[in-house]
Amino acid sequence: MDKKRDSFGSKIGAILVSAGSAVGLGSIWRFPYMTGENGGGAFILMYLLSMLLVGMPVMLAEFAIGTHTRKSPVKAYEQLSKHWKWLGYNSVIVSLLISGFYYIVAGWALYYFVASVDGSLYSGTDFHLSFTTFCDSWQEPLYTLIFILLTHIIVVMGVQNGLERTSKVMMPALLVMLVAMAVRAAMMPGVEEGYSFLFKPDFGKAFNFDTIVCAIGQAFFSLSIGLGCMIAYSSYFKEGTNLTSTAMSVGGMTLMVAVLSGMVIFPAVFSVEGLEPTQGPTLIFETLPFIFADMPMPQLWSAIFFLLISMAALTSTISFHEVLTQYLQENHNIERKWSARIVSLVTVLFSALCLWSGELFDAFDAITADWLMPLGGLLTAIFAGWVFCRKDFEDEISNHGTLRARLFPLLVVLLRWVCPLLLTVVFIYNLVF
Repeated sequence: MDKKRDSFGSKIGAILVSAGSAVGLGSIWRFPYMTGENGGGAFILMYLLSMLLVGMPVMLAEFAIGTHTRKSPVKAYEQLSKHWKWLGYNSVIVSLLISGFYYIVAGWALYYFVASVDGSLYSGTDFHLSFTTFCDSWQEPLYTLIFILLTHIIVVMGVQNGLERTSKVMMPALLVMLVAMAVRAAMMPGVEEGYSFLFKPDFGKAFNFDTIVCAIGQAFFSLSIGLGCMIAYSSYFKEGTNLTSTAMSVGGMTLMVAVLSGMVIFPAVFSVEGLEPTQGPTLIFETLPFIFADMPMPQLWSAIFFLLISMAALTSTISFHEVLTQYLQENHNIERKWSARIVSLVTVLFSALCLWSGELFDAFDAITADWLMPLGGLLTAIFAGWVFCRKDFEDEISNHGTLRARLFPLLVVLLRWVCPLLLTVVFIYNLVF
């Protein structure tokens, strides 16, 4: 593996690929229902604070580790400290377990897009029954497999031709579609109540312990940190990439997409009598078709929305796949196309297990989002704050002195004290409750 490492062709490519990893189902699927279950504006307030105090510092740490070592997570930690090599394996385990259930949810979105286009989604009126029927049929594993194949093709194409080129097309398209949906939702009769729920904080709930824990967990899930994706991607950054501005751009795009998703979903939910924002994980699949059915041209708006969900999911599945593919390339000296094939086959197996057992689906989701990702973030913060050579860390943040890094001491304080404290609380809370 001594040949020159691939890199992204441009700085905007690095931002869009990293944002694509972050802006996935975590922002469009998970964020709205987590907001609905945790008090609307109160949750958004705590989510924003969590991004600033925990999410962005850990992302910058992962960026610095990736650019300094130019290696996959396992090799990166091994190079910096042999005693911490096992932390890199956490990213491999998390990516593998997330792949097990994430492709299934992505397959749901792809099916709903196809069913919207051909009109079959609106052939009946019981959307809950339609969703249950789909999940009990041969179509669910078929669409899961299709999504795995789509991801495989992009990863095999390589860093610039696959990861970067795809993100340059999908991310702008995703943002345009989301803005169009938000504008359409602003014309619905429930817009005032929906916006009030989304943006007006209930400070009683804002400082509720459950809300704080959920907000920190959501920040990790939506930013794709704590699982090695940002280390893997930043290892492909060009020399001279401004890590701070890249992290701010990724965080800003993630927050914008999450809030826009809420501006689409909650006005729509409040416009239909009997629907509740606390619907849970199936909110967008069982609730939104009711809303689209009452719109002019329901198939068009439904197709646009679920295409958006599918594209967001694809940008994330690419990142999980890349972490695993990169691991096989560097740790077992297997060429990229064969590494990708092995990963895809193993992913099919894990997805099949989750399709076979709903308990495994829920377990993989809980283990990764509630335990392994916060644990990975906690240990990454400790590593960056206490083990990673401070001069090397500052060199990466300042591009070897060419950029001002006046807030670097604050970053170190956050990584040494604030992040470990908050993430320890989250980890223990999830473990106990």
